[in-house]
Amino acid sequence: MDFRNILSDIEKTDPEVFERLSPRRTVLKSFGAKVAVAALPLAIASLFRKAYGKTTTAVTDALNNALELEYMEFNFYHIANNITTVGLIPTADQPGFLTIEAHEKGHINFLKTTITALGATPFKPNYYTDATSTPPYVPKAFDFRASGNPAYAPIFDHVFDDYTTFLVAAQTFEDTHIRAVLGQMPGWAGLPVFAQAQQLLATEGRHAAFVRLIRRNRNAPEQPMPWVSNNIPPLSAVPTSNAILQPFYNGEENTHQGSTAIDQLPGINGTIPSVSASAAFDEPMSQTMVMSLLAPFINP
Repeated sequence: MDFRNILSDIEKTDPEVFERLSPRRTVLKSFGAKVAVAALPLAIASLFRKAYGKTTTAVTDALNNALELEYMEFNFYHIANNITTVGLIPTADQPGFLTIEAHEKGHINFLKTTITALGATPFKPNYYTDATSTPPYVPKAFDFRASGNPAYAPIFDHVFDDYTTFLVAAQTFEDTHIRAVLGQMPGWAGLPVFAQAQQLLATEGRHAAFVRLIRRNRNAPEQPMPWVSNNIPPLSAVPTSNAILQPFYNGEENTHQGSTAIDQLPGINGTIPSVSASAAFDEPMSQTMVMSLLAPFINP
């Protein structure tokens, strides 16, 4: 994460911000080049308070929403990579999923430190202090088999026993996480955390593309592209999976951005196809919708 990106974004949004922070613009900008990565959250918080006086609850709530999803994904991959599930992930794919797990842990640490530095309390999953927990690993907080939900359970029951099912779950979680972060972006625009949120989003996009490529190479029924195409969910051997997973993808068929109909623009051979127009952008999802879809995987 490049701290200088944050300074550049702030200056574009508020040209006078450096005068409010310090009359010595060059000193501040050189600080951006030298600050240690570990100090980034504290530096962000300092900028926030000096330039804007306080941090809004809406901003820290949005960061906590992101933190909740990071905990969920870290635990999902940690279980899959753990010794108790030896044999689930093929040897060739293990380095990729270990890297994803490490990324999710890094995101948790960054968000926790940033939220704390901004004067708020970081989200903690249920059972955080349980004897079985070694945070960020909190196994009792999640039920990735969705055993309490009659609709979800047939799809996810073998999530840690069957690699095909694991990949369906991984793609669904990653695609949903991207939509969740996009849903928070308007509230972060122009703020010191915006660049970091964009970089986090890009990393989650790489995770999703990795999972989709594996599924494509394993001849998944819908032959997924590295990105969401139209509003097609991952298909599994369970006949009801398409209908159950469809709500995670509703809205992704959108072919309009702002007031522009992308599928009406000129392409190479006529207008741009609707499927290409829908694939060009990920669509945001509200936090309420995200959590309603993920609720079957979270233990109360």
